[in-house]
Amino acid sequence: MRHIFKRFTWLVAAVIFVATGLLGGPFIEGAIAADLDAAVRTIPLNEAGDTVTLSVEEFTRGQQKFNNACAICHLGGITKTNPNVGLDTESLAGAFPDRNNLEGLIDYLHNPTTYDGLVEISELHPSTKSTDIYPKMRNLTEDDLRAISGHILLMPKIRGDQWGAGKTKSL
Repeated sequence: MRHIFKRFTWLVAAVIFVATGLLGGPFIEGAIAADLDAAVRTIPLNEAGDTVTLSVEEFTRGQQKFNNACAICHLGGITKTNPNVGLDTESLAGAFPDRNNLEGLIDYLHNPTTYDGLVEISELHPSTKSTDIYPKMRNLTEDDLRAISGHILLMPKIRGDQWGAGKTKSL
């Protein structure tokens, strides 16, 4: 009987350890987001220079949605398919139309174009136009796209040069 109790105790301890590890991630991300003051969470809204402050919930949801839908090609803000153009502030600002603001990135997720804006590329980049090719885009709401875009714009403030690091700066 003592042997069974000992095994049961180890099993319970293992279950608690795994559950804490799995559930701890979102709580840890939420704690990091909660530490970001409003000034840090304020990002450009549009080309006119207006700004918007993301809520802690938006940042956390954006991080989760980005990790699920975008990180396979953009882990750490680097673009695997074209390392010359990352998700860092400088690269986003150099695109046409501007992608260094919330409205610009949301528009890009609806209507992706080449870096110079001349060619539509919805068959090459996930978008709301290409949900048949990129099924992860099917369930993303407008609020999700806003949260993902906000996360992308906020990460250079949090990670600095580490966000988009490894890409070349000459475009």
